[in-house]
Amino acid sequence: MGRRRAAQDARRAREFEAFVAGAAGRLLHAATLLTVEPPTENPRARRLLTLSLAHTYACWDRLRGEDPYDHARQCLATRFSRAAWHQYGGLGALGRFRPRPDGPLARLSPQERLILVLRLYEGVAEEQVAALLGLPRERVHAMCDRATATLLHPPRGPAPAVLGAKAVSP
Repeated sequence: MGRRRAAQDARRAREFEAFVAGAAGRLLHAATLLTVEPPTENPRARRLLTLSLAHTYACWDRLRGEDPYDHARQCLATRFSRAAWHQYGGLGALGRFRPRPDGPLARLSPQERLILVLRLYEGVAEEQVAALLGLPRERVHAMCDRATATLLHPPRGPAPAVLGAKAVSP
């Protein structure tokens, strides 16, 4: 019985290693988009990925026919959402949170980023995103549209000052 168990564990480890070799890069990129960290310096994204992969490995034998990538992505999204909720004090605060880094996604709330990354980068259907986040499909659609509009048409900054203009006296 010991040899059989050792062989099963070795097979499980090989399968999981092959999965990670193929999926970790894409999942890390998604996590980096969510955390709005630079790709070269992304400790929060790496932690999200590590925790998601650890959970996926723990559930590996129970996945039976389920897509392990989908499972890992769901874990990543759930962990990101939960961390944003706890860190910034609830859903209302999610809309007010603006991370420090620059970049187009930094203008979006964590929830908007999550919806946008799942819909546009990962190609997850609206209905699946809605179910994952516990939101109505219409709300997910509206938030994705708003986030996309924010990215495509960023708010303008103040008008530049005119140098060398002379004041007109009455």
